[in-house]
Amino acid sequence: MAKQSELYKSVVVSTRIRLARNFADYPFPNRLKNVSAAREIVKLVAAGLSHTEMLDLYYMNAISDEKAEFLKERNLISQDLINHRPISAALVSRDESISVMINEEDHIREQYFMRGFDLRAVYERVVGIDDIISECIPFAYDESLGYLTACPTNLGTGLRASAMLFLPALTRRNLMRRITPELTRKGLVVRGAFGEGSGTEGELYQISNEVTLGISEDEILDVVEQMVKTIVEFEQRERARMLAEEEIALTDRILRAYGILTSCMRIDLKEFMLRMSDVKLGVALGILGGDYASLDDLIVDMRPANINRLNGAPLAAAEQDIYRAEYVGKALRGMDLLTTKERNALQLRSEHYTGGN
Repeated sequence: MAKQSELYKSVVVSTRIRLARNFADYPFPNRLKNVSAAREIVKLVAAGLSHTEMLDLYYMNAISDEKAEFLKERNLISQDLINHRPISAALVSRDESISVMINEEDHIREQYFMRGFDLRAVYERVVGIDDIISECIPFAYDESLGYLTACPTNLGTGLRASAMLFLPALTRRNLMRRITPELTRKGLVVRGAFGEGSGTEGELYQISNEVTLGISEDEILDVVEQMVKTIVEFEQRERARMLAEEEIALTDRILRAYGILTSCMRIDLKEFMLRMSDVKLGVALGILGGDYASLDDLIVDMRPANINRLNGAPLAAAEQDIYRAEYVGKALRGMDLLTTKERNALQLRSEHYTGGN
């Protein structure tokens, strides 16, 4: 997997497996009107996992709107969980690799996240969590239909396998439309970074299976793995073409983005995502140095609720734009992204226009 990992590193941001489960002895969350019964579910799940996992428990009706938004921005909880505040809760690991949402659309949504791409490793990890929970409370299961879920699209395995992909070349060359029909044919779907209904900001896309019934877990993992491999190779080919056909224009755009991010006085989220996409592409093409993980972390940290948490107090939108500019500029300068080649080129241009002074 070493060569494959290198190939995927600049394209696949993260891997996620999610399992949807319900308990046989309780009404589904949309009919769970008894708050005591809902709390009982939370306590049983939390107690079961406490013997093997270090997880923080958040009751949704006990945390602030700001904290809830912070967790949502980090993809640890969903808007549906927030909407079910009287009965919902979440268990989250300190390293944010595990998230168990309780009483969302289903009784539990178990999620495991990992940087890079390794569906099998992530699947094995989340199945371990699933086994522990199933020992505490029996799942609602039918011999013909599999795991019973609130939404029919999750019936069967209840498994969603997904990868977050950074696809600037396919986006800018208007080639995503060629991928979508093939995804649909394979029983997969492409969404924005925050799932269903979200836009594709930062040229980030979530690829996942849509079919969960009449197909095994192994078959789901196989088809997602194969399609991600195909998309990664397609993206890499288009990046090489882009660089060959428009190197000067592309380099100019990337260095402009770097210059704006390291020098601006304020920047809103939309422009920040646009410029950061250029910087990440610059790293992928070798025009800039640096590592993807640090850039991906910075992207998450600069979302509104995350900024407020870093600041220690809520900021108005205009104040966030100023904070974002200062924080990002300092962070990127500290990463030393300019390669020796680009430093020398910039120095030569500076000397040319200043007469060497």
